[in-house]
Amino acid sequence: MKTITSRENPLYKELKHLATSSQARRKAGRTLLDGVHLSQAWLDMRGAPLQCIVSESALANPEVADIVMRCETQHAHVTALPDALYNAVSQVEHGVGLMFLIETPASEMPASLTVNAVLLDNVQDPGNVGSILRSAAAAGIKQVFCSSGTAFCWSPKVLRAAMGAHFVVDIHENVDLASLIAPSTIAVLATSGYATTRVYDADLRQPVAWIFGHEGQGVADDLLSMATQQVVIPHLGQIESLNVAACAAVCFFEQVRQIQA
Repeated sequence: MKTITSRENPLYKELKHLATSSQARRKAGRTLLDGVHLSQAWLDMRGAPLQCIVSESALANPEVADIVMRCETQHAHVTALPDALYNAVSQVEHGVGLMFLIETPASEMPASLTVNAVLLDNVQDPGNVGSILRSAAAAGIKQVFCSSGTAFCWSPKVLRAAMGAHFVVDIHENVDLASLIAPSTIAVLATSGYATTRVYDADLRQPVAWIFGHEGQGVADDLLSMATQQVVIPHLGQIESLNVAACAAVCFFEQVRQIQA
């Protein structure tokens, strides 16, 4: 384990840049996992990080000490920071004092849609994107495709909301969704408040690609027109529509219900 005490250290400057700039994370192909849960999930599912970064006070935390020991066993670089320097990097208020620097995973783009998938069309809120990823992973969905207008999946807010879903789902960003949908060999379902078919009446026992759209505008008209079917989630209250993440969860687990019925 080495210790960094200077703000001018190149690694520290990189950490600061990655922590505060989405553009830097995209360009470098790297991101930060902040906290015990995400770090532990990465170790369990993906292995050692590029760097394990820990605050000096956090070394007394048994959970942190265990993760540090696992990293050292796997020959990962471990770097300690004085609390003041660590807190200037961390985006988590009152965090535990542990983060991983990782290479952003990249998955090979499939030639066509053949398995259960999620297509996110300009979903801009990081919390919504993270929640959708988490629900997708819980429902056994393995592929997520994001348009260029969708929130960057490897940003800190999306990572925290997804709670480790990133590590079990193949995520593809900056995807031309229309080009992906056109040759699809499976049904493509879009949610729309104007649809007449309830999601509960659609046949979801076979692989489906779900399209979810912008929080205010919904799925773009051109993508709606390409969908095999448009479905609606009926509701009784006087609220106009569901939050997109809640909508996605209802759809995913209706499919799970039908598959298991």
